[in-house]
Amino acid sequence: MIDSTSRYAALSQTPLVWTDPSGREIRYVPRRFLAPADSYEVLAEAVVLGGDRLDLVAVRMLGSAEAWWRVADANETLDPETLTSEPGVRLRVPVPR
Repeated sequence: MIDSTSRYAALSQTPLVWTDPSGREIRYVPRRFLAPADSYEVLAEAVVLGGDRLDLVAVRMLGSAEAWWRVADANETLDPETLTSEPGVRLRVPVPR
């Protein structure tokens, strides 16, 4: 159900099921809790370039656009787009686990 590169891969591969009042079953994965940003081992710092997006930073630093969420997790933000909104910002790039 969940790809091995997904941020939800470490969660249970057996989905949870909730049954709504009409009897319809809705499958879902449990909530993903994040470790504090300072608990991540830092591989490098990336400097945001003009026009950057997190997927571009992830490709440049980790070799995969799908790893954007790793950078977001290591930089504590509720809105990942804010991380690349200003050129020159330094982002922590974590060691992939």
